Amino acid sequence: MAVLHSAPKYASNEGVIETLTGALGPMLLAAREEHGEIVLTIVRDRIEDALRLLRDEHGYQQLMEMAGVDYPSRPERFEVVYMLLSLTKNHRLLVKVNASESTPVPTATTLWYNAGWLEREVFDMYGVIFSGNPDLRRILTDYGFEGHPQRKDFPLTGYQELRYSEEDKRVVYEPVQLAQDFRSFDFMSPWEGADYVLPGDEKAAKQPAPPPVAEPKTTEKKGDSGAGEPTNGKAEEKVSAPPPDQKVTGENEKDAPKPTENRPDKAAREQTAQDTKGATEPKDSKEDGK
Repeated sequence: MAVLHSAPKYASNEGVIETLTGALGPMLLAAREEHGEIVLTIVRDRIEDALRLLRDEHGYQQLMEMAGVDYPSRPERFEVVYMLLSLTKNHRLLVKVNASESTPVPTATTLWYNAGWLEREVFDMYGVIFSGNPDLRRILTDYGFEGHPQRKDFPLTGYQELRYSEEDKRVVYEPVQLAQDFRSFDFMSPWEGADYVLPGDEKAAKQPAPPPVAEPKTTEKKGDSGAGEPTNGKAEEKVSAPPPDQKVTGENEKDAPKPTENRPDKAAREQTAQDTKGATEPKDSKEDGK
């Protein structure tokens, strides 16, 4: 039985930008279509009003996900991305706002309950502050963690490491100590023309080039290489003789093995194979039993 639903099977972006641009008005900074999705950039202070309008008047009922992006070269280095889904239209929408370390973003917890957890994750990873969030705490890292791991300028190894101390019977924090320096790691591939010698190639780099050959040696006569008519004649003398012809005679030759004796034919069974007992027991089995 076919299930009928008002949502289309494939959503189209045709006319979406024009409709939402007119509806958002001054709250909208930019609108574009990228990678098959509509991307809207909203004024930071009006993000709550814009999300409410998209939810209530344009059918984008669900907040599927929130993400942060870091661009250190920008004055407002962070982007907060809201991913909305319309169940009635089967259409997705990306909404973005720009922020810095000191400019808070209005919370979306007044519109969706799951926004509290998602905003805590962006705060933990990037350090974006959400004004109005009732419980803005770290959610993935430890309470005493320093820094925000998803920032581009955060070191790969972090600043501190934690371990359980058997002496203190608790978790302790210590500065990171590494045997190799990850912070100055060279990302250039050696196959792309690195201007340094790779470890283990020092000896190969110091080996001198082989000296050039002064006079190349050439063979001008056949005798110099051992070829010629005398050599060909000696090769013919060493050819082995052909095998002797085999004689086929009807008589037994001397020292030939004797033929194998033929065995006498077995006596035929008196009963057929259908009677298993009669076919398997010996003939005098009853007499032996007596």
